[in-house]
Amino acid sequence: MYDVREWRHVFKLDPNKPIDDELLERVCESGTDAIVVGGSDGVTLDNVLDLMVRVRRFPLPCVLEVSSLEIVTPGFDLYLIPTVLNTNRAEWITGLHVEAMKEYGDLMDPGELIVEGYCIANPDCKAAKLTGVSEKPDTEDVIAYARLAGHLWKLPVFYLEYSGTYGDVEAVQQAADVLKGTETVFFYGGGIQTAQQAKEIGQYADVVVVGNAVYEKPEEALKTVAAVQK
Repeated sequence: MYDVREWRHVFKLDPNKPIDDELLERVCESGTDAIVVGGSDGVTLDNVLDLMVRVRRFPLPCVLEVSSLEIVTPGFDLYLIPTVLNTNRAEWITGLHVEAMKEYGDLMDPGELIVEGYCIANPDCKAAKLTGVSEKPDTEDVIAYARLAGHLWKLPVFYLEYSGTYGDVEAVQQAADVLKGTETVFFYGGGIQTAQQAKEIGQYADVVVVGNAVYEKPEEALKTVAAVQK
């Protein structure tokens, strides 16, 4: 069984974005700790299955981040289940999760399910529009959500998501300080385009998630692995 507490770097690949076989091979053989399959727009069971099959050719964890019930399928090593801490829509806190338990509960291996406490820090991104996040959390908000995830709810993962924008490093640092001594793993995602940015965030976050750069600046994206792992 794979353990997210041992990870430092992951690539998040969007099933709705094309990636050729050569680049996919370089991404999967880059030394990253896992490939997370997930996205907020145009994600279907067909394109999830297609990407899973292609990633499965390589010996690293292949993980599904569940954004809708329609894309849940066997074959992944782990399933990341987001619960959005700063949404104003209850379905993104527990509603969809209850529906999933009704439909798939008997089939799920509890050891493969990891709940992510999401704090979406960019209200203009697609994920925010999808999940009902309308306001940008300030540093005090981020700290409070980190405490909620790590101290009160004791979630496996706290995910600070800036989605397309590079985050507030001070907020990242303070969230990391709050989570020290807890069992909650601190994921950071959003706006990482260079190895230097990955290194900076990697000083504080346990796991650095690189997504859009794979498609926009692939050579720089590949350099982020060594920048974090070292």
